[in-house]
Amino acid sequence: MFDFTNKVVFVAGGTSGINLAIAEAFAAAGASVAVLSRSQQKVEAAVKLLNQHSSNIAGFTADVRDFAGTQEALRQAHDKLGPFDVLISGAAGNFPAPALGMSANAFKSVVDIDLLGTFNVLRAGFEFLHKPGACIINISAPQAYCPMELQMHVCAAKAGVDMITRVAALEWAPFGIRVNSVVPGPIDDTEGMKRLAPTAEIRSTIASSVPLGRLGTKQDVANACLWLCTPAASYITGVVLAVDGGWSLGGAASSASALKNAFFKQ
Repeated sequence: MFDFTNKVVFVAGGTSGINLAIAEAFAAAGASVAVLSRSQQKVEAAVKLLNQHSSNIAGFTADVRDFAGTQEALRQAHDKLGPFDVLISGAAGNFPAPALGMSANAFKSVVDIDLLGTFNVLRAGFEFLHKPGACIINISAPQAYCPMELQMHVCAAKAGVDMITRVAALEWAPFGIRVNSVVPGPIDDTEGMKRLAPTAEIRSTIASSVPLGRLGTKQDVANACLWLCTPAASYITGVVLAVDGGWSLGGAASSASALKNAFFKQ
Protein backbone atom coordinates (compact mmCIF):
# COMPACT_ATOMS: atom_id res chain seq x y z
CA MET A 1 0.00 0.00 0.00
CA PHE A 2 2.85 2.40 0.86
CA ASP A 3 6.30 2.71 -0.68
CA PHE A 4 9.02 4.63 1.19
CA THR A 5 11.97 3.20 -0.70
CA ASN A 6 14.92 5.63 -0.61
CA LYS A 7 13.25 7.67 2.15
CA VAL A 8 14.79 8.35 5.55
CA VAL A 9 12.67 8.34 8.71
CA PHE A 10 13.69 9.38 12.23
CA VAL A 11 11.45 8.38 15.15
CA ALA A 12 12.15 9.93 18.56
CA GLY A 13 10.81 7.54 21.17
CA GLY A 14 10.68 4.86 18.51
CA THR A 15 11.80 1.90 20.59
CA SER A 16 8.52 0.84 22.22
CA GLY A 17 4.74 0.87 21.93
CA ILE A 18 3.02 2.92 19.26
CA ASN A 19 6.22 4.64 18.21
CA LEU A 20 8.01 1.35 17.58
CA ALA A 21 5.04 0.17 15.52
CA ILE A 22 5.30 3.36 13.46
CA ALA A 23 9.03 2.84 12.94
CA GLU A 24 8.40 -0.79 11.95
CA ALA A 25 5.69 0.23 9.46
CA PHE A 26 8.04 2.67 7.73
CA ALA A 27 10.83 0.08 7.66
CA ALA A 28 8.44 -2.50 6.19
CA ALA A 29 7.52 0.08 3.53
CA GLY A 30 11.17 0.29 2.46
CA ALA A 31 12.44 3.29 4.41
CA SER A 32 15.77 3.71 6.14
CA VAL A 33 14.86 4.23 9.79
CA ALA A 34 16.60 5.69 12.83
CA VAL A 35 15.15 5.45 16.33
CA LEU A 36 15.99 7.32 19.51
CA SER A 37 15.49 6.40 23.17
CA ARG A 38 17.01 7.03 26.59
CA SER A 39 17.51 3.28 27.03
CA GLN A 40 20.40 1.62 25.20
CA GLN A 41 18.78 -1.76 25.83
CA LYS A 42 15.56 -0.65 24.13
CA VAL A 43 17.51 0.85 21.25
CA GLU A 44 19.34 -2.41 20.64
CA ALA A 45 16.11 -4.44 20.78
CA ALA A 46 14.34 -2.06 18.39
CA VAL A 47 17.20 -2.10 15.90
CA LYS A 48 17.18 -5.90 15.94
CA LEU A 49 13.45 -5.94 15.19
CA LEU A 50 13.64 -3.30 12.47
CA ASN A 51 16.53 -5.08 10.79
CA GLN A 52 14.04 -7.78 9.86
CA HIS A 53 12.50 -5.29 7.44
CA SER A 54 15.41 -3.15 6.27
CA SER A 55 19.20 -3.20 6.30
CA ASN A 56 19.39 0.58 6.72
CA ILE A 57 18.52 0.87 10.42
CA ALA A 58 20.23 2.95 13.09
CA GLY A 59 19.62 3.47 16.78
CA PHE A 60 20.74 6.27 19.07
CA THR A 61 20.59 6.98 22.78
CA ALA A 62 19.66 10.42 24.09
CA ASP A 63 17.15 12.12 26.37
CA VAL A 64 14.82 14.42 24.41
CA ARG A 65 14.84 16.79 27.38
CA ASP A 66 18.51 17.45 26.61
CA PHE A 67 18.78 19.62 23.50
CA ALA A 68 22.49 19.09 22.91
CA GLY A 69 22.25 15.31 23.23
CA THR A 70 19.20 15.17 20.98
CA GLN A 71 20.87 17.38 18.39
CA GLU A 72 23.96 15.18 18.34
CA ALA A 73 21.88 12.02 17.87
CA LEU A 74 20.02 13.66 14.98
CA ARG A 75 23.31 14.76 13.46
CA GLN A 76 24.72 11.24 13.65
CA ALA A 77 21.58 9.79 12.09
CA HIS A 78 21.78 12.35 9.30
CA ASP A 79 25.44 11.57 8.67
CA LYS A 80 24.70 7.85 8.47
CA LEU A 81 21.39 7.77 6.58
CA GLY A 82 21.05 11.16 4.91
CA PRO A 83 18.51 14.01 5.18
CA PHE A 84 15.25 13.09 6.89
CA ASP A 85 12.14 12.82 4.75
CA VAL A 86 10.07 12.09 7.86
CA LEU A 87 10.68 13.26 11.43
CA ILE A 88 8.44 11.88 14.17
CA SER A 89 8.44 13.13 17.75
CA GLY A 90 6.80 10.55 19.99
CA ALA A 91 8.60 10.47 23.35
CA ALA A 92 6.08 10.82 26.17
CA GLY A 93 5.44 10.20 29.85
CA ASN A 94 2.22 9.59 31.78
CA PHE A 95 0.79 8.39 35.07
CA PRO A 96 -2.62 8.96 36.68
CA ALA A 97 -2.55 11.43 39.58
CA PRO A 98 -4.83 14.16 40.92
CA ALA A 99 -3.42 17.68 40.83
CA LEU A 100 -3.34 17.82 44.64
CA GLY A 101 -1.54 14.49 44.77
CA MET A 102 1.13 15.44 42.27
CA SER A 103 4.41 17.13 43.09
CA ALA A 104 5.72 20.04 41.07
CA ASN A 105 8.58 17.83 39.91
CA ALA A 106 6.16 15.16 38.70
CA PHE A 107 4.21 17.73 36.69
CA LYS A 108 7.44 19.17 35.30
CA SER A 109 8.73 15.74 34.32
CA VAL A 110 5.83 15.07 31.96
CA VAL A 111 5.86 18.59 30.54
CA ASP A 112 9.61 18.35 29.96
CA ILE A 113 9.39 15.00 28.15
CA ASP A 114 6.28 15.72 26.09
CA LEU A 115 6.42 19.46 25.41
CA LEU A 116 10.05 20.46 25.76
CA GLY A 117 11.05 17.18 24.16
CA THR A 118 8.88 17.88 21.13
CA PHE A 119 10.38 21.34 20.74
CA ASN A 120 13.90 19.94 21.06
CA VAL A 121 13.33 17.26 18.43
CA LEU A 122 11.81 19.70 15.96
CA ARG A 123 14.22 22.55 16.62
CA ALA A 124 17.31 20.32 16.51
CA GLY A 125 16.00 18.28 13.60
CA PHE A 126 15.11 21.18 11.30
CA GLU A 127 18.59 21.54 9.82
CA PHE A 128 18.69 17.85 8.92
CA LEU A 129 15.36 17.75 7.06
CA HIS A 130 15.03 17.19 3.35
CA LYS A 131 13.80 20.54 2.05
CA PRO A 132 11.38 20.92 0.38
CA GLY A 133 9.23 17.88 0.97
CA ALA A 134 9.88 16.73 4.54
CA CYS A 135 7.02 15.71 6.79
CA ILE A 136 6.94 16.08 10.58
CA ILE A 137 4.49 14.23 12.80
CA ASN A 138 4.07 14.90 16.50
CA ILE A 139 2.39 12.10 18.44
CA SER A 140 -0.15 13.81 20.67
CA ALA A 141 -3.00 12.55 22.87
CA PRO A 142 -6.75 13.17 23.37
CA GLN A 143 -5.88 14.93 26.64
CA ALA A 144 -4.77 17.87 24.47
CA TYR A 145 -8.43 18.77 23.89
CA CYS A 146 -10.42 16.49 26.23
CA PRO A 147 -10.01 17.60 29.87
CA MET A 148 -9.49 14.49 31.99
CA GLU A 149 -9.24 14.20 35.75
CA LEU A 150 -5.96 12.72 36.98
CA GLN A 151 -4.32 13.98 33.78
CA MET A 152 -3.61 17.69 34.35
CA HIS A 153 0.07 17.25 33.47
CA VAL A 154 -0.64 15.40 30.23
CA CYS A 155 -3.49 17.75 29.24
CA ALA A 156 -1.19 20.75 29.63
CA ALA A 157 1.75 19.13 27.83
CA LYS A 158 -0.14 17.72 24.87
CA ALA A 159 -2.15 20.91 24.34
CA GLY A 160 1.23 22.59 24.00
CA VAL A 161 2.40 19.91 21.57
CA ASP A 162 -0.56 20.57 19.29
CA MET A 163 0.16 24.30 19.35
CA ILE A 164 3.78 23.57 18.45
CA THR A 165 2.40 21.61 15.49
CA ARG A 166 0.24 24.51 14.32
CA VAL A 167 2.91 27.19 14.71
CA ALA A 168 5.61 25.07 13.07
CA ALA A 169 3.20 24.35 10.21
CA LEU A 170 2.85 28.10 9.66
CA GLU A 171 6.50 29.00 10.04
CA TRP A 172 7.97 26.10 8.08
CA ALA A 173 5.50 25.93 5.19
CA PRO A 174 7.71 28.29 3.12
CA PHE A 175 10.47 25.67 3.38
CA GLY A 176 8.13 23.03 1.93
CA ILE A 177 7.82 21.23 5.27
CA ARG A 178 4.47 19.88 6.48
CA VAL A 179 3.80 19.47 10.22
CA ASN A 180 0.87 17.52 11.69
CA SER A 181 -0.19 15.90 14.95
CA VAL A 182 -1.51 12.36 15.15
CA VAL A 183 -3.65 11.63 18.20
CA PRO A 184 -4.00 7.94 19.12
CA GLY A 185 -7.16 7.14 21.05
CA PRO A 186 -7.49 4.01 23.20
CA ILE A 187 -4.96 1.69 21.56
CA ASP A 188 -4.74 -1.94 22.60
CA ASP A 189 -1.56 -3.55 23.92
CA THR A 190 0.21 -0.32 24.88
CA GLU A 191 1.79 0.99 28.06
CA GLY A 192 -0.73 3.82 28.05
CA MET A 193 -3.67 1.42 28.16
CA LYS A 194 -2.05 -0.55 30.96
CA ARG A 195 -1.71 2.62 33.04
CA LEU A 196 -5.03 4.24 32.20
CA ALA A 197 -7.07 1.03 32.03
CA PRO A 198 -5.55 -1.04 34.84
CA THR A 199 -8.61 -3.27 35.32
CA ALA A 200 -10.74 -5.42 33.00
CA GLU A 201 -13.75 -3.31 34.01
CA ILE A 202 -12.17 -0.05 32.84
CA ARG A 203 -10.92 -1.70 29.67
CA SER A 204 -14.44 -2.90 28.90
CA THR A 205 -15.88 0.55 29.61
CA ILE A 206 -13.40 2.17 27.24
CA ALA A 207 -13.99 -0.34 24.45
CA SER A 208 -17.76 0.10 24.68
CA SER A 209 -17.41 3.89 24.62
CA VAL A 210 -15.72 3.91 21.21
CA PRO A 211 -18.33 4.64 18.49
CA LEU A 212 -16.66 2.21 16.06
CA GLY A 213 -16.98 -0.46 18.74
CA ARG A 214 -13.40 -1.56 19.33
CA LEU A 215 -10.06 -0.57 20.74
CA GLY A 216 -7.57 0.65 18.18
CA THR A 217 -4.42 -1.14 17.13
CA LYS A 218 -0.90 0.21 16.82
CA GLN A 219 -1.14 -0.49 13.10
CA ASP A 220 -4.13 1.87 12.88
CA VAL A 221 -1.90 4.69 14.11
CA ALA A 222 1.03 3.64 11.94
CA ASN A 223 -1.18 3.63 8.84
CA ALA A 224 -2.30 7.19 9.56
CA CYS A 225 1.32 8.29 9.87
CA LEU A 226 2.29 6.53 6.66
CA TRP A 227 -0.55 8.16 4.74
CA LEU A 228 0.21 11.65 6.07
CA CYS A 229 3.74 11.33 4.67
CA THR A 230 2.66 10.38 1.15
CA PRO A 231 1.90 12.67 -1.81
CA ALA A 232 -1.78 11.85 -1.23
CA ALA A 233 -1.62 14.14 1.83
CA SER A 234 0.55 16.83 0.24
CA TYR A 235 -2.01 19.59 0.93
CA ILE A 236 -2.42 18.75 4.61
CA THR A 237 -0.48 20.62 7.27
CA GLY A 238 -1.20 21.97 10.74
CA VAL A 239 -3.81 19.27 11.30
CA VAL A 240 -4.50 17.48 14.58
CA LEU A 241 -5.69 14.07 13.36
CA ALA A 242 -7.53 11.86 15.83
CA VAL A 243 -7.08 8.14 15.24
CA ASP A 244 -9.56 7.02 17.86
CA GLY A 245 -12.66 5.46 16.30
CA GLY A 246 -14.65 8.54 17.29
CA TRP A 247 -13.81 8.14 20.98
CA SER A 248 -13.05 11.82 21.54
CA LEU A 249 -16.55 12.73 20.33
CA GLY A 250 -17.93 11.74 23.71
CA GLY A 251 -16.67 8.40 24.98
CA ALA A 252 -13.53 9.87 26.50
CA ALA A 253 -15.52 11.45 29.32
CA SER A 254 -17.02 8.16 30.54
CA SER A 255 -13.64 6.45 30.25
CA ALA A 256 -11.97 9.15 32.34
CA SER A 257 -14.70 8.82 34.95
CA ALA A 258 -14.10 5.06 35.19
CA LEU A 259 -10.38 5.67 35.69
CA LYS A 260 -11.05 8.23 38.42
CA ASN A 261 -13.39 5.88 40.28
CA ALA A 262 -10.88 3.04 40.11
CA PHE A 263 -8.03 5.30 41.23
CA PHE A 264 -9.81 6.53 44.34
CA LYS A 265 -10.89 2.99 45.30
CA GLN A 266 -7.24 2.00 45.69
